[in-house]
Amino acid sequence: MDVFEKISYTILGILALLWLAAIVAGMVAALPFGLIGLAVLLAVGLLLIKVIKERLSNSEDNYYDKEVDK
Repeated sequence: MDVFEKISYTILGILALLWLAAIVAGMVAALPFGLIGLAVLLAVGLLLIKVIKERLSNSEDNYYDKEVDK
């Protein structure tokens, strides 16, 4: 991964966090109906964390990622 790719991912990460903050702020402003959206965001976030955690701890995926030619 070169420097420009790292910078690009950093910028995209910052923009994604700002976008998510704007969504949460909008849902809080739309209380009580925004609670449904906040619950959905929480559920999706927890599932995303679970998927990333499983991927990072899976040694078989790591082996194929590092050893198998692309």
